[in-house]
Amino acid sequence: MTPTGKRAERNRQAIVAAARDLFIREGFDAGMDQIAAAAAVSKVTVYNHFTSKEELFTEVVSQAMGEAHTTMAEVRTRLADTGDIREALLRTARALTEAATDPARMALRNLVTAELRRFPDLGKAYQQQGPAHSAYALGQLFGDLCERGHLRIADIEVAVIQFFSLTIYPHLIVGSIGASLPAGLADRVITEGVEVFLSHYKGSM
Repeated sequence: MTPTGKRAERNRQAIVAAARDLFIREGFDAGMDQIAAAAAVSKVTVYNHFTSKEELFTEVVSQAMGEAHTTMAEVRTRLADTGDIREALLRTARALTEAATDPARMALRNLVTAELRRFPDLGKAYQQQGPAHSAYALGQLFGDLCERGHLRIADIEVAVIQFFSLTIYPHLIVGSIGASLPAGLADRVITEGVEVFLSHYKGSM
C-alpha cells in the first residue's frame, strides 16, 4: 500500500525531485540507492512509493510534462476572448516552444530516446504524458477558435501536427543534438510558421 499523509507526500516529492536531477545528470543508470540518498530517505521508503525505477521515471516525466500542460491551460484561458488570431497563435507557439525547450525537459526527452531499446515502455509513457497530451490541448484550442470563426479546420488532428511542424519541431530537432537555434532564427521560425498556418486555415473573421 502506498504511504499516505503529509510526511509521506513530502517524501514522495523529495524522491521525485532527486530522481529528476539524477536522471538528467547520470541517465537511467542512476541507482535507486543514489536516489534515496539524494532525497534523504531510505531505499525502503523509495520502494514503498515506487515499485520500480521505470515507475519512478514515469512519475518524473509526468510531473515535468504537467508543468508544460499548466502553461497550455493558462494560454487557452488568456486567449478565450481574443480577437487577434495571429497574436493568439504566436503566443501559443511561443509558450509551447518555451515549455518544450526547457533544458530539464529536453534532457528527459533525450534520455527517453536513448533508452528506447532497453525500455520501450518509457517511450510509451513519455508519449502519453507529453506529446499526446499537448496535442490534445492544442486541438481543444483550435476547436475554440473554429467555433468563434477565427479558423476553418476540417481535420484538427492533422492541423495540430502541421502547427507543431511549422513552429516547434525545428527547435526539438536541434535540441536533440544538444544545440539551439540562434535567437533571431528561432523567432522567425515561429512567426513565419504561424503565417503559413494562417494562410491555409484562417477563418472569415
